[in-house]
Amino acid sequence: MYPRAFEYIRSQSVAEALGHLSRLGEEAKVLAGGQSLIPMMKLRLAGPSYIVDLGGIPGLSYIREEDGHIALGAFTRHREVEESSLLRSRFPIIPEAIGLVGDVQVRNMGTVGGSLAHGEMGSDWGPVSLALNAQLRAVGPGGERRIAAKEFFLDLYTTALSQNELLAEVLISLPPPNSSGAYLKMVRRAGDFAVASVAMQMTVDDGGKCLDVGIGLGGVGLTPIKAVKAEAALKGEKVTEAVLRNAAAIAAQEADPVPDIRGSAEYRRELVKVLCYRVANIALGRIRGEAVEGGYV
Repeated sequence: MYPRAFEYIRSQSVAEALGHLSRLGEEAKVLAGGQSLIPMMKLRLAGPSYIVDLGGIPGLSYIREEDGHIALGAFTRHREVEESSLLRSRFPIIPEAIGLVGDVQVRNMGTVGGSLAHGEMGSDWGPVSLALNAQLRAVGPGGERRIAAKEFFLDLYTTALSQNELLAEVLISLPPPNSSGAYLKMVRRAGDFAVASVAMQMTVDDGGKCLDVGIGLGGVGLTPIKAVKAEAALKGEKVTEAVLRNAAAIAAQEADPVPDIRGSAEYRRELVKVLCYRVANIALGRIRGEAVEGGYV
């Protein structure tokens, strides 16, 4: 199917793009890779009158370490994230998860900011940003602000970004020693949206006590979900088999899945329980220096 007719606008600066969005209002949509927006337009699930393309704006694509955090420009392509040696050394959870986004063609075109701003329930960036407690830097006519990932996803395809704001950067604090994470995703076929996914980043002390943990769930609610109760069940506890299984069961209850052709609500909750337990063990193995793989289940 062909999309409805629209006017294409290619911006040359952030200020110019913000001006277009303020002037055009709800009739405009941002193009930041197009791997989600264009298919929705072709299916007539979205029909903007104006497309504001960010592809001509310099300086929005980068991966760098600075001031105690990793900064990712919003227009950084998934493929750059997947292949980043910096991210593989600092946060293996990120390239592991983003290597599962769609297929190679999608990862070559899709962007960090485009994926997050789209607010898809089954995305890979959503649970990872929640597990890592990312800060999302937004810019608008009134200046810039930082939005915690846990406050960013509001509803299906709805985020905390205003209509005339752009997502400019993702900021992730560098991990302390004895930290690592992992991502597991159940799909019907490679490249598909998640039936369920779990991202976890954990820090432990030398005695095996959990000092900090972040858990993000994907595909099991209208938005990615931060499993705060499961996190609380792990923090401060010596990480034993019983503690992990209890936290995994709590995470399953925090899921709010919508049944569809990919699976029932009960099936998806059970998947969360299994994936959460497995992903915790992968993260712990990596902290111990083991070469343990995550990714597809």
